[in-house]
Amino acid sequence: MARAFIFPGQGSQAVGMGRALSEAFPQARAVFDEVDEALGQSLSTLMFEGPVEELTLTANAQPALMAASIATLRVLQATRGLDLVRDVAAVAGHSLGEYTALAAAGTFTLADTARLLRIRGEAMQGAVAPGAGAMAALIGADAELAGSVAVEASEGEVCDVANDNGAGQVVLSGAKAAVERAVAIAQARGIKRAVMLNVSAPFHCSLMVPAAEAMQDALTRVAMKPPLVPVYSNVLAAPVLEPAAIRQALVAQVTGTVRWRECIAAMAASGIDQFHEIGTGKVLSGLVKRIAPGATATPVGTPDDVAAFPTLS
Repeated sequence: MARAFIFPGQGSQAVGMGRALSEAFPQARAVFDEVDEALGQSLSTLMFEGPVEELTLTANAQPALMAASIATLRVLQATRGLDLVRDVAAVAGHSLGEYTALAAAGTFTLADTARLLRIRGEAMQGAVAPGAGAMAALIGADAELAGSVAVEASEGEVCDVANDNGAGQVVLSGAKAAVERAVAIAQARGIKRAVMLNVSAPFHCSLMVPAAEAMQDALTRVAMKPPLVPVYSNVLAAPVLEPAAIRQALVAQVTGTVRWRECIAAMAASGIDQFHEIGTGKVLSGLVKRIAPGATATPVGTPDDVAAFPTLS
């Protein structure tokens, strides 16, 4: 039996996230204090109390989700005897969660991860004029079918496969008119469901080139160490172990497809059969159960979840 830790992406944020952990465990409170200091902002107050409209802003949601996950991880290390190198075969994260995975594995410091995600959130938000881009979810389509819909819908505009989440869930991203055409085409082709998403920018498509350039600059200026455990890259669906390759993959991730289905399938094929979603929400746990039916997937983000986690020392 082998264990992997997976870390959520944007959309899992919720007012109150991390609050119970912070109140129950000093190790969690220390994480939130360090992130607040790194950002020069009481992000923890926003996480615990809202308002939801401000928490949902990309520049806040990204470091907030990371902070909640790392706080949970630190609590597991302090109270359940978790040793990442001994007890975890691999880590991975969905989109921004890849930065969380790298922080967990020691590639980035906590403070640097918070600052990188603030830069990433602001750069992704600012890359496209408001209202010019859009994203849509195709439910009941595989990546190949979704890709053909995107090509047909593009008509000279950007329409890319942003996320291959697995379980028949693929997300398209690009110019608003092209994504709207893709929804109509998907419906005409009999795809089970095709819906526009309520997002603030068209993430993971070629319109994000300015954000990729910003992350290239930011990542060049941050110290990086080889990860303590294998980190599966979103764009490669394979482990990356060297800082230079990690940096390149993170830059490519801004405009590239999040190959989540393939990441989970590759981990399962390597022998991993226990997945723990560390932090807020349980979206990834649901996907894992459908991508790798023989595996278990458990969310860990509350004091009760921590208490239910096996003692490892």
